[in-house]
Formats: sequence, C-alpha cells, structure tokens
Amino acid sequence: PQSPQLFKQLLMMSGMDRYYQVVRCFRDEDLRADRQPEFTQLDIETSFMDEDALMTLMEEMIRQVVRSVLGRELPNPFPRMTHAEAIRRFGSDRPDLRCPLELVDVGDLMQSVEFKVFSGPANDAKGRVAALLLPGGCELTRKEIDGYTKLVGIYGAKGLAYIKVNELAKGYEGLQSPILKFLPDEVVDAILQRTGAKDGDLIFFGSDKADIVNEALGALRIKLGEERQLMEEEWRPLWVIDFPMFERDEQANRWAALHHPFTAPKVAHQALLASDPGVCLSRAYDMVLNGMELGGGSIRIHRTELQEQVFRLLGIGEAEAQEKFGFLLAALKYGCPPHGGLAFGLDRLVMLMAGAGSIREVMAFPKTQTAACMLTSAPSEVSPEQLQELSIRVRKPQAEEKQAG
Repeated sequence: PQSPQLFKQLLMMSGMDRYYQVVRCFRDEDLRADRQPEFTQLDIETSFMDEDALMTLMEEMIRQVVRSVLGRELPNPFPRMTHAEAIRRFGSDRPDLRCPLELVDVGDLMQSVEFKVFSGPANDAKGRVAALLLPGGCELTRKEIDGYTKLVGIYGAKGLAYIKVNELAKGYEGLQSPILKFLPDEVVDAILQRTGAKDGDLIFFGSDKADIVNEALGALRIKLGEERQLMEEEWRPLWVIDFPMFERDEQANRWAALHHPFTAPKVAHQALLASDPGVCLSRAYDMVLNGMELGGGSIRIHRTELQEQVFRLLGIGEAEAQEKFGFLLAALKYGCPPHGGLAFGLDRLVMLMAGAGSIREVMAFPKTQTAACMLTSAPSEVSPEQLQELSIRVRKPQAEEKQAG
C-alpha cells in the first residue's frame, strides 16, 4: 500500500485512541531531490483531537527534535498560512520563507491594455498576471535573463517579460524594457508603485494560466534567492492550512481529491459540497520547512453519509464504493469517533537536519531519479519462464514493434 491510511483509520474506529508507527512506504510518483519510490514515515493517528491540538502537539515534537539534535530553536508557535495566501505570495503550497522575494498580482492593471500577452490572461478567470521584483536586478546581463527565461520555460511559460528600473526620476526614459511600448504610462506607473520598485531594481512578469505562472515564478523566485545570496540562514517552518477539498480534472471532466477522499471538509463548508464543491476547503494541514513538506495530514471524515457524498462527487458510484471501500463504510456505521492524523517523512527530515542536498545522501541504498538501483541493476529484465509462471504476456508498444519489423 502507498500508506497505512485506511488501516490506521480502522484502528480509531475500533476503539484505539492513539496510533504511532514507523512505516515503510512505496509510492509511484515523480522523483525529485526530496523524493524516493520507497521511504520511511513516522505515522500518527489519534481520536478526539482537532487540527489545532494536533498541530500544536506535532510542532512541539519537531521543536524538541531539532533542539536536542542541532541545538537550534524553532519559533513557538509555528506561523500558519492559508493555501490561497501561499500560492498568491509565493507561487507554491510549500513556500520557502527564507527567500524575501514575493509575487505581486498586477492582472487588474493589465485588463485594458492592447498587449494580448498580458490582457488575455488578465481577463481569463483561470489566468494570472503577476510581477516579481528583484532588488538590484538591473545589473543582470542579457545572458543571465535568457537563462532565467529557459528556467521558466520548463514550467510551461512562453517567455519572461521584464522591466529594468534604471532611474525613476527620469520617468519613462529611466526604464528599460522591450514591453514598455505596449503599456500605457499610467499602467507602468501603477506597476512601479505596487511593486515598490526603486532605482536599480528589475521586475519580472509571468502571464499565462494561473498554474503555469505560479510554478514558473515560484521556481524563479527560489533560483534568484539562491543565486543572488538572498536566502536567510535560519530555519523557517510554517503550517499551510485551508487547502481546497478538490481540484478539477479537466481531461476526465470531474473533481479529484486534492489530498485523499477521506479528508474532512471544514464544518462551515459542508453545505458547499452539494452547491459549489470547487470552493469547499478541507481540514488538511501541511508542515513546511525551508520549501519542503516535512509532513502532512488532516482531520478525517467520520460520518457515513458525508463519506458517501464525497465519493459521489469524485465519480465513485455506490457499487464501486462498496466494492473498494465497503469495509470502511461499514465501520463508519458503528459510531466512529472524530479522528485525524499526520505522517512525517523521516528520510526528508534527516536530510534537512544533516544539511544534505538530496534525500539519496541519507539513505543506505537509494534509487536514482529513474527509480533504478545502481548496485543491483534493478529493475532488471524478467525471464520468459517467470512471465509464463505468472501467466503474463508482454506486448511491446506499437512504435517498438514497427522498428523491430
């Protein structure tokens, strides 16, 4: 299993009030420097505690661990930030607060400009136009800006517009940018005022679908922070809360759970499940440290009718729900206590405490970013005898069959 999620919930339903386990997990997901296909969790579940009590308890545990191992003092309490604020200010739901740079919305200023690159997303409900101010950025060379343009291109951005603020006192003549000719003076003045630009600064712009702008400028923000020595040395933990319950799967034309289908909605938002599920917020929470998710969890659904309603929203019909989750729905009917939990990534926590650059540096036999083991050459080719024993027939993709022919 990917994690013991349902099993630990069943323990709460069975009358155990607390659960704590060191769990070996296997997960099929995109691999990054802070991810491995197999990893270790510190998994926690408890009954009759709300999110405030759980977060207070968990952050005290992390404070104690960091204090005893590294002699560092973390803030008490950890600051809390809504998911919407994290995305708006930092372009990420795992904001690295060591970097002082922030995204600033300027879409309302661009709605009437003739330059479609800006006005298009500014008038699109799913679009975003945002600015990122880099203090002292005027000294960036054309080559450096081209490099940052390639970086944001990785995230789907079609370009990286900018304005260099050489000397504000000279007005229009004190600015340098290929996009100035497309923007009215009053719009440029409003952008300069909103971003707080000063002489010598540079303003980058992202204009596209909101997801693309958030990812592109979010990545650029961290890159600039690291290369321009803007990152603070201190550890900056926080809780990200008030996540959306659902995200829209445009290809399948249905809702998908942002975390998992067993996360409870905020009590005040339960009525929105029927009328407007897209604005419904969940009782989920993530602990983030220096741009990495240390752990995540939520208060769970503990009522049968609410769980069935969420299943229906996700396109899981009654028959499918009974087939896949019948044991859970049956257990809920016996009077399930309110419960919630959280799981910490143990390897990731050790990586951060050791100051390692990759999770692979703190694992004995790590996999590569293609999930391969260099020591044992796994995964290796399966023999025909093994396939036959398991009654498995392998079919090559059509492209490979044509090349072989």
